[in-house]
Amino acid sequence: MLEALKLRGERKRVAECLCAQISERAREPVFFRSFAVSDTIDGRFDLVVLHAWLVLEILETRSEATLAQALVDALFACFDEALREQGAGDMGMNRRIRTMAGAFYGRLRAYREAGSEGELAAAIARNLYRGETSRVELAGMLAKYVLDARAGFVSLCLDRGQLDFGPLPAPAGTKA
Repeated sequence: MLEALKLRGERKRVAECLCAQISERAREPVFFRSFAVSDTIDGRFDLVVLHAWLVLEILETRSEATLAQALVDALFACFDEALREQGAGDMGMNRRIRTMAGAFYGRLRAYREAGSEGELAAAIARNLYRGETSRVELAGMLAKYVLDARAGFVSLCLDRGQLDFGPLPAPAGTKA
């Protein structure tokens, strides 16, 4: 019994560590300055989801379902906290979290179902840029960044909280 509690506590700690690293990467100014992601709660949410998708996909391929669930729990605890910091009270919080959950899982599904870099770019354009056609090229660069980051995850020990997204993306002809 004590061993199970200890294991659950360790899993929660690792999930919180992964969540913090996902949030930190999603807050990088390059996404807002060079890739024109809206610096709003929606834009930040979409960047967190995009980066979380990468981690959750790897956890799924490694049959780490309990850690993946602990990560989702940690992410939603952060979403709840962010909403409260924005001034949301208890009234209506369940509705807001349900809406976020629908958006979260819908985006995960869209990214998961993307079978090519082009399809992933289209999903990013739909979600991150709300379908703005002027952002298609940026979405393509972000799709390449995401796929490169995913390829680099192969050797990471995510179950120990080890996470490295690789270099930040940079629009063609610039350095991040």
